[in-house]
Amino acid sequence: MSSLLVILASVSGGASALLLTLVDLRELRLPDPLIAALALGAGIPLAVLAPGRIAAALLAAGLVGAAYLMIALLPGRGLGLGLGDVKLGAVLALVLGLAGGWPAVVAGLLLAHLIGAGVAVVALATRRRVFPFGPALLLGALAGVVTTA
Repeated sequence: MSSLLVILASVSGGASALLLTLVDLRELRLPDPLIAALALGAGIPLAVLAPGRIAAALLAAGLVGAAYLMIALLPGRGLGLGLGDVKLGAVLALVLGLAGGWPAVVAGLLLAHLIGAGVAVVALATRRRVFPFGPALLLGALAGVVTTA
């Protein structure tokens, strides 16, 4: 049963993450239904597998969501962070918290920001002012799970 839940979370989360990445790269937006699919498809199976991590995962989601929202609401377009990024960051903190606890949350977010910084340097060098942050968040989350597993 537990391996089936892990497979379900992986396939569902992976499919949602791939679609989110493709949409964000093409349209610079993260659709709410895809973010919800990621939250439910990966979050529910992981919550069943690790019920002891639910409270910490919810706390991580709340903290990350609040921090990203404050950044997004800063004057001057909030450093380019959109509300889709805010929602995705909160969902990924939840999923990371369920998958590996606080070490996965910290690693996933740190790696996401390092990846995002690299993309920002390239974007600035090519004179692009806007770039999608969703793919960096998703790749950082994947790396966070892998490195803390």
